[in-house]
Amino acid sequence: MVQRKYLFPGVIELNLQAGQSFGVNLYLIDGGTEWALIDVGLDDTLGEVIELIRKLDFPLSKCKMLIATHADADHVQALAAARDRLKAKTGAHPRAAVALEAGDTVQTFARITAQNIDMPMPPCKIDVKLTEGDEIKVGKLKLKVWHTPGHTPGQLSFRLGNLLFSGDNIYKDGCVGAIDAHHGSHLPSFISSLARIRDDDAEFLLPSHGPVFRKDPAILQNAIDRLTKYQHMADFGTCTVSWPLEEEWKRDILAGKMPEL
Repeated sequence: MVQRKYLFPGVIELNLQAGQSFGVNLYLIDGGTEWALIDVGLDDTLGEVIELIRKLDFPLSKCKMLIATHADADHVQALAAARDRLKAKTGAHPRAAVALEAGDTVQTFARITAQNIDMPMPPCKIDVKLTEGDEIKVGKLKLKVWHTPGHTPGQLSFRLGNLLFSGDNIYKDGCVGAIDAHHGSHLPSFISSLARIRDDDAEFLLPSHGPVFRKDPAILQNAIDRLTKYQHMADFGTCTVSWPLEEEWKRDILAGKMPEL
């Protein structure tokens, strides 16, 4: 048996436990009599992840649920294989479930042709559709489900005591999850999700990438201010709410006004 390295009581982060990167943070929730996994990562690393869990002396038959924060391939490509090998239920938001059950390579970022990214995305049945306010009981622990859309329409976060598993909403350096139309990103929802996290009394944020950190309202507010500007910048294409320059240009065209040079 490998000695368990608890990040917080009842929480093991498997990258830290293994001393290697699995590409995305994988949180094992230890409820005593059973356990759950928040995100499972890629097919290529699933065997190592399962072997590590076995070495930590968690009975594989006691996996309560394989939980998807959202449908991005780096988080859940291995979900179908993990469900089959562990005989465990899967859980995701209904909007994420659509992409996961279809094996949608575009919406999950498994295929980005322009960047030569093309990986398989095996379809996976989602056994439990998780929505705002649900509770996931894992032995003696309870995860409160938050729906925090913006990065993707089906992104979830999970509250456990003074901890918030915050997915791809915000990272320690103030960056946020990718904003992309193919992915279903929605800036007004993203801003609302960040404001909710900022205003909540959770003390620590456990993101899907990068280190865990103590919540800092200033970091969240800076991200909110930045995304508020993004809503009106052409850089973000169809994710924007408006583009003031284009709107002014159309008004000038209709008024017969020549550009000021």
